[in-house]
Amino acid sequence: MATVSAASRLLSKRVLSNTKAVPAAAVQGYRSFHFSIYGKKKNAKVADDISTQYPVVDHEFDAVVVGAGGAGLRAAFGLSEAGFNTACVTKLFPTRSHTVAAQGGINAALGNMEEDDWRWHFYDTVKGSDWLGDQDAIHYMTEQAPAAVVELENFGMPFSRTEEGKIYQRAFGGQSLKYGKGGQAHRCCCVADRTGHSLLHTLYGRSLRYDTSYFVEYFALDLLMEDGECKGVIALCMEDGSIHRFRSQNTVIATGGYGRTYFSCTSAHTSTGDGNAMVTRAGLPCQDMEFVQFHPTGIYGAGCLITEGCRGEGGILINSEGERFMERYAPNAKDLASRDVVSRSMTIEIREGRGVGPEKDHVYLQLHHLPPQQLAARLPGISETAMIFAGVDVTKEPIPVLPTVHYNMGGIPTNYKGQVIDHTNGEDKVVPGLYACGEAACASVHGANRLGANSLLDLVVFGRACALTIAEEHKPGEKLSPLKSSAGEESVANLDKLRFANGNLRTSEIRLNMQKAMQNHAAVFRTGSVLKEGCDKMDDIYQSMEKIKTFDRGIVWNTDLVESLELQNLMLNGVQTINSAEQRKESRGAHAREDFKDRVDEFDYSKPLEGQQEKPFEQHWRKHTMSYVDPKTGKVTLRYRRVIDSSLNEQDCAHVPPAIRSY
Repeated sequence: MATVSAASRLLSKRVLSNTKAVPAAAVQGYRSFHFSIYGKKKNAKVADDISTQYPVVDHEFDAVVVGAGGAGLRAAFGLSEAGFNTACVTKLFPTRSHTVAAQGGINAALGNMEEDDWRWHFYDTVKGSDWLGDQDAIHYMTEQAPAAVVELENFGMPFSRTEEGKIYQRAFGGQSLKYGKGGQAHRCCCVADRTGHSLLHTLYGRSLRYDTSYFVEYFALDLLMEDGECKGVIALCMEDGSIHRFRSQNTVIATGGYGRTYFSCTSAHTSTGDGNAMVTRAGLPCQDMEFVQFHPTGIYGAGCLITEGCRGEGGILINSEGERFMERYAPNAKDLASRDVVSRSMTIEIREGRGVGPEKDHVYLQLHHLPPQQLAARLPGISETAMIFAGVDVTKEPIPVLPTVHYNMGGIPTNYKGQVIDHTNGEDKVVPGLYACGEAACASVHGANRLGANSLLDLVVFGRACALTIAEEHKPGEKLSPLKSSAGEESVANLDKLRFANGNLRTSEIRLNMQKAMQNHAAVFRTGSVLKEGCDKMDDIYQSMEKIKTFDRGIVWNTDLVESLELQNLMLNGVQTINSAEQRKESRGAHAREDFKDRVDEFDYSKPLEGQQEKPFEQHWRKHTMSYVDPKTGKVTLRYRRVIDSSLNEQDCAHVPPAIRSY
């Protein structure tokens, strides 16, 4: 008891022991200051260059991956396999990453159910993106898809099977045969309705074959940037409060999305856009943040995901009149139209008074017309989720569903090799030493709307691409360029300021204000006046961060502090999203404006192009939004970048010219 009170006295004085020459073992007397130095090859050393209050440990690696979901794990073990001394820094144990929650499957043109071609998958993805996707990256992803799935199978992923023993592929939204003319494609490889769970465990199991150093429950604070080059990351060890600087030639961001900026979402509470915020604080842009996907079927009230695989297996959406209403909105694809189309159709049904329930504020997803054996074999997780969160037996009753925030198409801009890019003077410039993959990145393979089952594909293809690019351009054991001894000082100062913040607003209050503002002002349908009001509200909420109050003054497992750091990250993502949406005066993909209902391209593609004059770049919206934020004021600055319309090889795969998008 005496040691505990001694430790708390020291903490109240904000004094930490001088760690310069004292080994970690010697400070074990105070639980708050005991910390372990991990890492191999004796590459970790204690320093007090940037703080006498917080122990700072320096590590040196060839590559550092931030995040251990599907993309992070694939990048990390790809790098270790190539001989790079690799660290994987993650705030969660790898198998708790949000990849685990993906249900539907992973797209690849294997042709196990009918004849298929990756070029048809390419066409569907370009069309799904509403012609905002970069076609070189889409070409790369869809061509690599069959090999990526076979690789996963070789790693031991237990895919569902057909009777002949081939990988079973289900129908999924927006997937067609013969460039949209051959009907519904069955392209989605799945493990019942737990594909993400299976993928994550398979990748984690595989990663243990390699000599990767895992730093689990380390919260990445910021990038270490010098002269426009990324030289690593600085992180907080949540277990003991020590600060760690990871120096590296190559840093890969794979931190996932930022769904928790919204009140109702299918994302884990850890989906706080940490990587996007780190890049933003480094003065680099995020791209296309206004495009937020609403999944058509989140459980009403709970927000839990009900996979599109339900509709792929034959499930249908019905309104209060028992009508299969998607036949009116998408006569060909019906319930398997693109997600943005289905979410908008459901919202219109509810608005026009055909919703179900006492408040008429949701619709039903009906599965009970399907054979119980099929539900048990192909959708076991959904049957369980519906019973727990909606009290529904899917073999007898429909599931109450509502569109729910699910995925962020926007993120850190990269090329198809995974290299992060900045856009200056009309040109793309690669940021040396920095890579991104997965939902945190914007390659942009998803454009204005992601097709279901393309996200797991995005993870493994671009996680691998980052590892391949680094292996091409660097060699293991390269000498690290020097780093200023004060690098990371600002991050530690910010952490200290938050730890002792004594305003009058709890972290949870500010977070709830932000989530409600985003939910109400940047929803499925958007209008200028509501967005403008949302921008003003978000600005006020951003300024209210100055009044934040944290209660835990400790340093060991201080979840109050970590949640406040996550809130800072969410705020940076939120202001970019709503400001980018307010500026985009058109409707495209997931961004649906009621005051600008049409897509504004360089030509009017609803008419013959002959005789039309191309609109100047400033007057059309078929361009990427690049958003920068001043972290001190929260002021957002927007620039724009051209969409890449050419594939990697026009002879092998011709680009898809823009057209009117209908299902």
